[in-house]
Amino acid sequence: MFQRTRKALAFTMIGTLLMGSFLTGCGSKPTAEPVKEPAKELTGQALKDAVKKEGKIVSYGMPDAWANLGEIWSNFTKEYEVTHSDTDMTSAEEIAKFDAEKGSPVADIGDVGITFGNVAIARDVVQPHKGPKWEEIPDWAKDKDGLWTGEYVGTIAFLVNTKLVKEVPHSWADLLKPEYKGAVVTGDVLKAAQSQAAILAAAFANGGDENNLTPGVEYFAKLAKSGNLKPSDNIFSIFQKGEIPVGILWDFNALGYRSRLADKENYQVVIPSDGTVASAYVSIINKYAPHPNAAKAFQDYLLSDEGQILLAKGFARPIREKVQIPEDIAKMMVSKEQYASAKPIKDFAAWEKNMKTIPDLWRNNVIVSQ
Repeated sequence: MFQRTRKALAFTMIGTLLMGSFLTGCGSKPTAEPVKEPAKELTGQALKDAVKKEGKIVSYGMPDAWANLGEIWSNFTKEYEVTHSDTDMTSAEEIAKFDAEKGSPVADIGDVGITFGNVAIARDVVQPHKGPKWEEIPDWAKDKDGLWTGEYVGTIAFLVNTKLVKEVPHSWADLLKPEYKGAVVTGDVLKAAQSQAAILAAAFANGGDENNLTPGVEYFAKLAKSGNLKPSDNIFSIFQKGEIPVGILWDFNALGYRSRLADKENYQVVIPSDGTVASAYVSIINKYAPHPNAAKAFQDYLLSDEGQILLAKGFARPIREKVQIPEDIAKMMVSKEQYASAKPIKDFAAWEKNMKTIPDLWRNNVIVSQ
């Protein structure tokens, strides 16, 4: 999952900051409004027959290397007897493409960070679908009208090299201890959404929320002043070199990094017990999809037991909590019990507004303390 780093950055912020200029550029070319009736909702064999008749499915931002999608696409195309192609791109680019190509649509389906779900609705480029597992999707992770639907979840976690610490930290409070001097990295907060989400996670742990990032900023200022926070913009390379004990990052990235390290048995992924943030990637179906039944069938497959298990195999935590993950895959994941401290982003408008202030807050409060 970690292999698709530019998509991971779009999880919360980078694409949002670029959205205005990018979409404006795409919108400058007039396109004819298509005349297209919405596809009828089909189920069972009728849906399968319709998908086979369409013959193909085209996706944006859903490459094989991301979250085990290669195996997922392979299984789906064999079952439904269709072909598949993908063009990798960020969440912002996917939505812009849906809009720019509406006169002659290409893609059927996309995968975007949850903050982009409402952006897609505002651009009027998505169509509704509520599949068989709709009721099992948490309310915070789906649009009430089915215009976007959560697929999997990411949670800010600690990746710990157990050979470099006497005790594994289990909370944000632990990281303030003197024993972690120069031991903690969190990436480039001025640019990386993952690192900015870490501020929200620390805010959640210290009484803040999407409307109040101050507790999170103050926490990192303390971490910097104590000498425990070490500047870095490439967490994985530091772990490869065995230089730093603790990294703060999305759990799926932490699990992915661990799987790539030669001494993976020395690394532990921890969800901070005093609070953290959870966010999701969501599936969107192009309003103008040339193969709408294939798109709907694929979204249903992603949310089926089989699809959710295959996502977990790629280190993406399933959105459906009732799914029973096989033991061999569960062993690679973080235990469900650890996620009790995780809170989802609920006020997206507040988060989108306040995260734009993070670079200045970081410069004025944290960098000056280092």
